[in-house]
Amino acid sequence: MPKLVLSLDGVVLREVNLSKDRMTIGRRSHNDLVIDNLAVSGEHAVVFRAGEDVYLEDLGSTNGTTVNGQPIKKHLLQSGDFIEIGKYRLKYLADSGAASEGEVDFDTSQPLRREFYGPGPATIQVRQPGGADEAPAAGSATIRILSGANAGRELVLVKALTTIGRPGYQVAVITRRPTGYFIAHVEGEVFPSVNGANLGSAAHPLKDKDVIELAGVKMEFLQSGGAA
Repeated sequence: MPKLVLSLDGVVLREVNLSKDRMTIGRRSHNDLVIDNLAVSGEHAVVFRAGEDVYLEDLGSTNGTTVNGQPIKKHLLQSGDFIEIGKYRLKYLADSGAASEGEVDFDTSQPLRREFYGPGPATIQVRQPGGADEAPAAGSATIRILSGANAGRELVLVKALTTIGRPGYQVAVITRRPTGYFIAHVEGEVFPSVNGANLGSAAHPLKDKDVIELAGVKMEFLQSGGAA
């Protein structure tokens, strides 16, 4: 069943199954999905089915509706589309089951608020591998998915902060600092692992060809321009 995942500042607030042919989104209490924020119009947008397709339509809202950063009036939704209403984000998933099996979500567009991923770079506890004094300088880096539904997919880490994982189950954050790239646990009872070792609660420096396992998916960290 299709669903919408509502989040704010990278933190998932709720998931809504699209169980009706027409579901409204807005600030007023009669909407199917209520977002109680002044930036959201009383009747802001509607999601509706037309045969096998699912559409999003803006209902003449004051502040507008965007999909993947582009303003829309009416849009045919594709799985993975990001809808933005005010400061809130809605991720559309065509099959709510597909996202929970072998799929990892990447979010590079909105940094997490600091309270959601622990201390800042100046105070966060860091484990250095092999007794090294400092991680290698950061060059360009890529995450390559090795298993699951997205096997073969690559993501270039162009942002200072990238969240990866499955919201509500297991989430980690990769940060880019002057001394290199680091991964830290954000959400979930089970910690991610790097090269088979439990990550724990500390931030961990990443090296070229490190294998990360997160939310049941293996991925490889690839870096150029670092130490040999």
